[in-house]
Amino acid sequence: MPRASSSRSPRPRSSKPRSPWRRRIVVTLQILIGLAVLAVGALAIAVFVAKSQLPSFEELKSSPNGQMIRVHAADGTVIVSLGPSYGEWLPYDRIPTVMRDATIAVEDRRFRQHPGVDPIGIARSVEVRVEKGRWKQGGSTITQQITRTIFLNNQKKFGRKIREAILALAMELKFSKNQILELYLNKVYYGGGAYGIDAASRKFFGHGADHLSLSEAAVIAGLVKAPSNYSPTADAEAAVGRAGVVIGQMERNGFITAAQAADADPKALKLAPEPKQNSVRYFTDWALPQLDTLIDEQTAPLDVWTTLDLNMQRAADAAIRADAPPGTQGALVSLDRDGAVRAMVGGKDYVSTNYNRAVTAVRQPGSAFKLFVYLAALEAGHKPEDQVVDEPVTIDGWSPRNDSRRNSGSVSLRTAFAYSLNTVAAKLGQEVGFQTVADMARRFGITTPVNTHPSMVLGTSEVRVIDMTSAFASVANKGVKVTPYGITKVMANGQTIYTHEVDRSHVLVAPFVAAEMTDLLQTAVNTGTGRAAQIGRPVAGKTGTTTSLKDGWFLGFSSGITTGVWMGRDNAKPVAGLHGGSAPAKAFADYMRVATANRPIEQFDTQVTLPDWQLEPDEESYFGQPDNGVAGVDADGNPLPPPVAGEAQEGDETMEIPTRRNPGAPIPIQQPQPGASVPSPPSGQPPAQAPAPQQRLDQAWIDRVTGRGNGGAPREGRANPNPPRGSTRDRQDDRPYQ
Repeated sequence: MPRASSSRSPRPRSSKPRSPWRRRIVVTLQILIGLAVLAVGALAIAVFVAKSQLPSFEELKSSPNGQMIRVHAADGTVIVSLGPSYGEWLPYDRIPTVMRDATIAVEDRRFRQHPGVDPIGIARSVEVRVEKGRWKQGGSTITQQITRTIFLNNQKKFGRKIREAILALAMELKFSKNQILELYLNKVYYGGGAYGIDAASRKFFGHGADHLSLSEAAVIAGLVKAPSNYSPTADAEAAVGRAGVVIGQMERNGFITAAQAADADPKALKLAPEPKQNSVRYFTDWALPQLDTLIDEQTAPLDVWTTLDLNMQRAADAAIRADAPPGTQGALVSLDRDGAVRAMVGGKDYVSTNYNRAVTAVRQPGSAFKLFVYLAALEAGHKPEDQVVDEPVTIDGWSPRNDSRRNSGSVSLRTAFAYSLNTVAAKLGQEVGFQTVADMARRFGITTPVNTHPSMVLGTSEVRVIDMTSAFASVANKGVKVTPYGITKVMANGQTIYTHEVDRSHVLVAPFVAAEMTDLLQTAVNTGTGRAAQIGRPVAGKTGTTTSLKDGWFLGFSSGITTGVWMGRDNAKPVAGLHGGSAPAKAFADYMRVATANRPIEQFDTQVTLPDWQLEPDEESYFGQPDNGVAGVDADGNPLPPPVAGEAQEGDETMEIPTRRNPGAPIPIQQPQPGASVPSPPSGQPPAQAPAPQQRLDQAWIDRVTGRGNGGAPREGRANPNPPRGSTRDRQDDRPYQ
């Protein structure tokens, strides 16, 4: 029987539906891969664009960050450096191997392997961030750091980090590793204003970076992380500790052997001394702001050559420190005949107070302001020999007086100026016009307001030391204006971009007026209020002392140098014993002996002429009272009510002449001769009286010193200005040094 045929139909395959999550993951991965490709492409494009825009290596070498200014004294000495300091650019092959290795070991040990960005370093930085909860360790490479230094800033933002990474990759494409390291070591900031290893080496060790020891290289390399914290001048212990870390890293990375690491001793390093913030900063603070009006260069490093004479500056600083009374301040300005500022002191100590009293402070000049009164009178036709009457005078309710409360009758202008007679100055001011006197002051460079009250002739208007010194210098310059200046030339990139030119065309008064004024100023130093300013060569000058002894001045000139000195308190409180003929005149003399030492002795156009008859000062003349006589006016120069009879008043004249006594007596003259020295009290002689803290300067003392009452024959005419040795002048052995 036949078998039935059977046929099997094929079974359909069983298929499980795919998970939707799996599909999503696949799609997501595809998208991410696509985005990554796009990101890499965009990054590549950005890097190549950045590369094309990068400056050349030579351009990067010559583009400092900020403007460096080096200030030179007149002899070329660098007295101060301001702004960033870059030192000498060292090519790669001149950079010591230990310096290169120390930098790589501590800053970027995979520098030679990565393409500008170190993924391992970034991963480590992120890991530390997760562990510590804050960014404690950076992942920046040397290439990233130099791009940040040159092109970016230190803002901690991811946008800046992305730009930094792009620029770093571009730098690696355009420059070699050696070029990048050369840029880094010559431009990165090491603290204290020093950019680059050469500037850092010179600042901290006093020599260039082309010959650094292992310890020195370790100290410098360790500064980059935190220059202010690890600076050896700020914290030597921290600097040594950080240097030890660097040396340890060098050993671990195979740059040095264990023996070399053991031999290194950062503790034994000797640091270069820090420059002191001395008084030259008063000068540079005044001079450098003038660059804004002299030049347009804002980026290139500048070398500024100045007029400052370091020897004269030291002498000026020493004179103010030594002679200014305790608790007071002092200021000094010294000008050469063309206006060059050779010395400037704005206070006793720049570190404790950088307020420049020489050019900023305004104070009353006292009788030093009489310079302008007498200049106006001489220009109006008066002569030094003209007779005027010293008598009581009242002008618009103001009655000036002389210190002695006496008047001397008919005297010459020379005598009145030498002994600073207030009544004569007031009469001259009224005669020529107080506005004329004010105009004369402004003509001679007084830049502060000058009032025209009658009392202005006695110095009630406030002035600056530098302005008054300039005015006296213009007299010394035969009436031609002298304008103070401090910068002689400026150089940028080896090219001179500014040179000072002296203007000698501005004539203020006729030469004969200046010569006659010099005549009067000589007399004030030789026989009047300024005798303490004698220096053994011809000197012309004037003292000034203000109400209640608040200010003391001396201004004068000799051998082409004009110097102004002021002393007082910043709060304008009185200073016991301060007057222009004492400490300021002594400081002037102490300074000028040094300032003029190497200059030839110069005679003035008019030889010194003594007053018609010698008027010896009384005791107040030496240790005394204010010489601006302004007790009768308020701070604005307005008259005050008349004083009560017999009541002592402030504002009395410092140098006043007593009643004429025995006009025919011999005259002791203190006129210095060329090469002579200033008289000083002899040593080793027994005192005439029992020792006392201070001699009493009474009439007996004056008679003994001047030879009055010793039978001296009356003189005929004027005293011989050059008496033979052994004369009265050489025998003043009891007179205290002024």
